[in-house]
Formats: sequence, structure tokens, C-alpha cells
Amino acid sequence: MKSLHMNISLLLLGLSTALLGLSMLLLGPHKHITLTTDFYLISGLLPAKVFNLVAAVTFIASAILAFLSITKDNLRSVLGGLLIAISIVPLGSLLSNSMWIASMGGFPVIGSGQGVIKYFALLSIGIMLTKRPMSLLLSAWLSIIPVLLVLLWIGGMKFTLLEAQGIESLVKSSPFMGWMYDFFSIQTTSNIIGIYDLIAVVALILAIYYPKFAMPAIVMSAMVFVVTQTFLISFSGSLSNETLLSTTGHFLIKDLWFLVCLFFYYSALKQLPSKS
Repeated sequence: MKSLHMNISLLLLGLSTALLGLSMLLLGPHKHITLTTDFYLISGLLPAKVFNLVAAVTFIASAILAFLSITKDNLRSVLGGLLIAISIVPLGSLLSNSMWIASMGGFPVIGSGQGVIKYFALLSIGIMLTKRPMSLLLSAWLSIIPVLLVLLWIGGMKFTLLEAQGIESLVKSSPFMGWMYDFFSIQTTSNIIGIYDLIAVVALILAIYYPKFAMPAIVMSAMVFVVTQTFLISFSGSLSNETLLSTTGHFLIKDLWFLVCLFFYYSALKQLPSKS
């Protein structure tokens, strides 16, 4: 991976994990960590504030490693191992019924379930940073699977009334998307966003085998996550003077991980042999 792409990736990774860690320290115990400790049946072993402290310190440690890794290549594999460990814990809780909406065929619960599946991106980044030998094709797939997963799963939810209503306040706050409600209903607006997400999924898959789709696919997908970051400013419930980020802010900032995955994906595609 080219140095510039790697440095930007590490910067985004450090920024997101630093904000998450510091925010957790200031916020204190919250339900998302409790859902995980409940799943592992360990909530009663220690006070909730201890589990929150462990999570916060771990994120801060990963942020420090990410920033140091910009100039110290040898720390990247250590960072990768830590990110793998961080991601596996919440991902395990996906086996809990509380993370899924059974009545909707298994879509992730808005907030908790959707927030947890974003750790697939952190897992992918961790594996890529450990520098394990792998083919460029495998590297491309490994880096893009989390993006495909979130676009397909959460994008698919856009066609449901529950998700359409769930994103209404976010979309309305956005100067880039709020105008859609002037022309379309809540559900139609959500459907349009869902169609966009699904087109991005198809383009990302095609790009692996047809290089001409690479830039359109990456730009389309990246825009999803870039626009998400603007909600941190436009949506009043994202930031807090007391805790930096709210739990909504936690959910949004994790989308920076998908931008990192796209950097790894682009790097792998650029090195794949051209197809005639």
C-alpha cells in the first residue's frame, strides 16, 4: 500500500478511535457496552464503569499506536493485532437475539446491531495491518467485504418503514440530503438512498474484475461514508460539550473505518494485473 494512502488510513483510524475512547471516558457506562457484557454473562463480575474504562483505554491505546505507526512501520502489526482483538469482542455479541429484528427477517437493530456490524471493518483493517502474506485478489476482497456488508444490510433496510423513519431526523439535518423531503415522501427518500447503496455494492464487486468500474465504485461508496460524517456537524444530537460524542456520534464516527477499507481496496486493485 502506498505511503500516502497508508498514512491517511492511519490518521483516520487514529482520529476515530481517539474520539471514541475519550468520549467513552467522559460518557461513562452506556447500554452498548452492557449489551456486550450481558451476552458474555460477565456483567455481574465487575461494575459497569470498569468495563467502560477497559473499552475506552483500549480505543485510546489503538489511537496512539495508529498515530505512531505513521512513522514507525514496525508498530503496524501490533496495531493490527489490537484491532482484531477489539473487533472480535463486540462481533461475538451478534449471536445474541437482541441484535436482530426477527420480525423483519433478521435486519440488525437500529443503533446497537447496526453499530456492531461496523466492527467487521475494524476486523478487516486489523488483518490487513498484520501484514500476513495474501494474494492481491484476496486482499481486495478482504478489504471490501465489510463495505459490501454494511451497504447491503443497512442499505436493504432503507426499504423498510422502520429504517425510513429512523434516518429521517439525520437526513433532514443534512444540507446535502435534506432537500429530498421537499420532493419525496419519507419512504421514497429512504428507498432512493437504499437503491444508491445497492448500486454501489454491485459496482464494487464489478470493479474487482473490470477495472473501469474501480473509480466510480470507490467514489460512490466513499460518498456514503463522507456524507455520514457531515451528520456529526449537522445533527445536533451527535456532539456534546460534555462527552465530545454522543452514542449517535459513536455510531457515525465508525464510518471512517469504511473509508480506510476503501483505501486498502483501492491499493489492492491498483496492483492487480490489468485485464484485456
